[in-house]
Amino acid sequence: MNPAQPLSGAAVPALLERARALVAPALRAAVGRLAPPMNTVAAYHFGWIDAEGRPSDSDSGKAVRPALALLSAEAAGAAPETGIPGAVAVELVHNFSLLHDDLMDGDEQRRHRDTVWKVHGAAQAILVGDALFALANEVILEDGTTEAARAARRLAAASRKLVDGQAQDIAFEHRERVSVAECLEMEGNKTGALLACAASIGAVLGGADERLADTLELFGHHLGLAFQAVDDLLGIWGDPRSTGKLTWSDLRQRKKSLPVVAALTAQGPAAERLTALMTADAKKSQQEFDDFDEAEFAVRAALIEEAGGREWTAAEARRQYDAAVAALHGVAMPDAVRERLLALGDFVVVRQK
Repeated sequence: MNPAQPLSGAAVPALLERARALVAPALRAAVGRLAPPMNTVAAYHFGWIDAEGRPSDSDSGKAVRPALALLSAEAAGAAPETGIPGAVAVELVHNFSLLHDDLMDGDEQRRHRDTVWKVHGAAQAILVGDALFALANEVILEDGTTEAARAARRLAAASRKLVDGQAQDIAFEHRERVSVAECLEMEGNKTGALLACAASIGAVLGGADERLADTLELFGHHLGLAFQAVDDLLGIWGDPRSTGKLTWSDLRQRKKSLPVVAALTAQGPAAERLTALMTADAKKSQQEFDDFDEAEFAVRAALIEEAGGREWTAAEARRQYDAAVAALHGVAMPDAVRERLLALGDFVVVRQK
């Protein structure tokens, strides 16, 4: 097999299903520790119950991060179960960020359902997010081992970067100019850091040395940037039936995502017209912006594409994916595990466009 070619995509559903089967019971048990009503609010967020408290089979995510954590443990020669506490902790931190992001961004829908703040109020969204964050640290440290302490340090660093990235993202919405380098730094923090943690935390729990853990972290970082580039494309041109969000979602929120920044920093008439429109947009109130009709967002999306923002972002996704693949080939691990990591990376970036 060509080392740059991952396993067939048919292998990925089995990896994701294994992650769900191994991690879901531990995740439910951890969330069950929360005091009422936070436990039921969290259960609603995860899709385990509906807004009335009835059992639900709503999609609660692709399980990519848990799958990475389990494969990470196997990369260190440990059993996949060794990575379960890390997988649970990463999922808790990820969902802490989603609860707060939805509130800060004013998103009313996630995975085709009303968001927590919309159903249970802003206070519960904040409190449950905080509780999940605290619970993540509790879960990872429970064993009291040296490996658990090493894993907790990586989780804490990733969490700080995630918050840094969210703060940068919000700040960018109010700035007229943002460079591509700044945008990549923000997305590396907001998305890449936690995916990097997921890709390395299982190995740390499995006793991996720092070289293997750092290499897996680098793989996850580049994979996270590739994933976010694809997500940025979907945030403008994605089908609401697939994304669960409104059309032109990122444009409605004035996000300085990669396609937008790449287009604004380009040369030519389309970039100039886009700059003029978005400069004027920045002076509008949120209510005025909310009153835009579909055609106005469509014009901005068309200008971003004409200025090259869509093409550049797709190419950047490929560059980051290639960097992730290169990192993975820089360290020894079982060939079967490497192939599964590559297959999962291919699924995340290529097959979800």
